[in-house]
Amino acid sequence: MSDSRLTSRPMLLRRGMLLSAAVVLWNVVEGIVAVGSGLVADSVALVSFGVDSFIEVASGIVVCWRLQRELKSGATEDAEIVERRTARIAGTLLLLLGVYIVVDAGRRLLGYGGEPAVSFIGIILTAVSLLAMPLLGWAKLKTAVGLKSKTMRADAFETITCAWLSLATLSGLALNATLGWTWADPLAALAILPLVVREGIEGIKLEADHHD
Repeated sequence: MSDSRLTSRPMLLRRGMLLSAAVVLWNVVEGIVAVGSGLVADSVALVSFGVDSFIEVASGIVVCWRLQRELKSGATEDAEIVERRTARIAGTLLLLLGVYIVVDAGRRLLGYGGEPAVSFIGIILTAVSLLAMPLLGWAKLKTAVGLKSKTMRADAFETITCAWLSLATLSGLALNATLGWTWADPLAALAILPLVVREGIEGIKLEADHHD
């Protein structure tokens, strides 16, 4: 059944803003809980997961602001400039996060540093994220298609990527909790490394492509 309201651009812009705002709020909570519980449990995977959540907050805020700006005035040029700059900053931070993951996870796998404790808070958090992020991501992607917005499409895929990060982190935490495999935690951190690096390169590439 077709609903004309769903095809109107203002309706799609409002929907996109609500979805992006919901993901931003979740990522703020997720980041605080993940980093806090990760530090308590000495979990490199959980801390990395939390830091990534904070970085994604910046992207979500820019998307919300851009959609709101278009909804009110139709202007997109300034928003595109802010988007590119934010993407470059977020990309750089993600690559720095990748360096942290390699160094910290690597030294733990080599036997340097303490063993991670069991984090039931981390398990619950990543399990909820694994369920929620795909639903929010696909809803944002559907809205992006309606708006023909590359910005929101990229943001939607970042949300979907967060689900894969949740799965990898949850796997490491669960193996540590159930089987006592302490090495699973740093290994889970290394498992999310390709996704973190890819997102970082994409963010920097967006700015570089503009200058080309």
